[in-house]
Amino acid sequence: MLARQEDGAGLHHLVWRLGPGWRVCSSAVLGGGIGPRHWILNAQVPGGYPRLDPDRHLAEIAAAEALDGPGAGLMTAADVTAYTLADDGGVTATVTSGLGVRGWAAAPAEGADGVPLPGTVNIVAVLPVALSDAALVNAVATATEAKVQALLDAGLDCSGTPTDAVCVAAPDPAGRPGEPFAGPRSRWGARLARAVHHAVLESALPQS
Repeated sequence: MLARQEDGAGLHHLVWRLGPGWRVCSSAVLGGGIGPRHWILNAQVPGGYPRLDPDRHLAEIAAAEALDGPGAGLMTAADVTAYTLADDGGVTATVTSGLGVRGWAAAPAEGADGVPLPGTVNIVAVLPVALSDAALVNAVATATEAKVQALLDAGLDCSGTPTDAVCVAAPDPAGRPGEPFAGPRSRWGARLARAVHHAVLESALPQS
């Protein structure tokens, strides 16, 4: 966890320095998708975020921390110093959340275009084993299912916030197949689900 000053405000951000040899699947505003990533950044920004270029803003923060190579950047208006961390069988999950604006994914309201507000439930999960492309996508789905389960277990009537984000990092298969499955009943998917559930539940309970 690192600190910075922006426009007179004290803010924090979390950094994972993965280095070469890692792949990330994510919905991150900077470096989203599937590909090699050397670092992950989860940056706190002020409420009522005024900028329209969050990807450039995250790149500026990364450059100030000397984060080289490709990376993934998320942002949140939540207090990142209150992050929660869980480990299950070598799978780690780190969560930052602010649940003041929440609801159900399938809502009757019409969606909106444009730059979304900073995500408020951000999940960064790291697995110690290589995953295939399909398993990486499966891992994102598993993490999301575990998040929803944790929110319900915390007594919250929602599936999340409108701008949640997730990153799953795993070693690059380096030409090998990688683990083919990461669903909740696979060995690594089950560990991922439990880690995410624990971290989200710990973060959500004080806000329920």
